[in-house]
Amino acid sequence: QVQLVESGGGLVQPGGSLRLSCAASGITFSVYHMSWYRQAPGKERELVARIISPSGSTAYADSVKGRFTISRDNAKNTLYLQMNSLKPEDTAVYYCNARHRSGPPIDYWGQGTQVTVSS
Repeated sequence: QVQLVESGGGLVQPGGSLRLSCAASGITFSVYHMSWYRQAPGKERELVARIISPSGSTAYADSVKGRFTISRDNAKNTLYLQMNSLKPEDTAVYYCNARHRSGPPIDYWGQGTQVTVSS
């Protein structure tokens, strides 16, 4: 059974930082492309950042470039998102996503973690 469990969300002031984690189980983590998505109230879910297997190359939404950093620890089966210089518009539920790098296009999702940026 595949499980993706996000943690690390919370309330932070503008300009602050948070680090999200996504613990994966039930998959061979290292062979999955991993991504962070977010969904704000009344908006569609959007891709925030992706890290590719096996190269480790990364891609970011323009809105978070230079502020967010995605990383992975294959030994710990864990995905991270370091978020700096947070803005109110970063407020959303953040979801972890996994897709096998060469298998069928099946997406696995976590339950999400709330990030609220407000003074």
